[in-house]
Amino acid sequence: MVVGLTGGIGSGKTTIAKMFEELGISVYISDTEAQKLIETDENIKRKIKSSFGELAYVDGKYNRKYIAEIVFSDRDKLRLINEIVHPEVAKHFSQWKAKQNSPYVIKESAILFESGAYHDCDYIITVTADEQERIRRVVERDGVTENSVRERIKNQWNDEKKMNMSDEVINNIDIESSSLKVQEIHSKLIKKIEKTII
Repeated sequence: MVVGLTGGIGSGKTTIAKMFEELGISVYISDTEAQKLIETDENIKRKIKSSFGELAYVDGKYNRKYIAEIVFSDRDKLRLINEIVHPEVAKHFSQWKAKQNSPYVIKESAILFESGAYHDCDYIITVTADEQERIRRVVERDGVTENSVRERIKNQWNDEKKMNMSDEVINNIDIESSSLKVQEIHSKLIKKIEKTII
């Protein structure tokens, strides 16, 4: 069973993902895996260079800041980078999933809906948080400006749209209540899986 975990930038998806890991669930962090593929997959590197120029890689290293500045201010360029990277991430996820043996797996992705990856999920959890709080978290975490965070938010679906297409919503305000919600969802999923086995 594949459980999609999503939420806007700064909502705290990684924190929630760690809570599921502590319950023994295998978690695939799409952004981390995408970054690894961007750095190592020659096919992806070639496509990115031909679409974004040689500056996309500096001394063999992916120039994330350069690409981010381009894609977060140009929707067509954002779509282009996603078209290069997402099919490879989907392939990599399938290979990873086949090797896992937890009762279900979690696919964490900021753009689960936007990329269409939600179609491959059996259950979807959306993590939400107050927008101002999300901006504060990202500014603090990434050392970026409030404006650049707002640009990224504009390129993602709003929470309401995601919530309407989700099975569960975790309003990630404090660790304690989020942890209780994660345990509740985990129990529900285990019961669901047991029913299908019986």
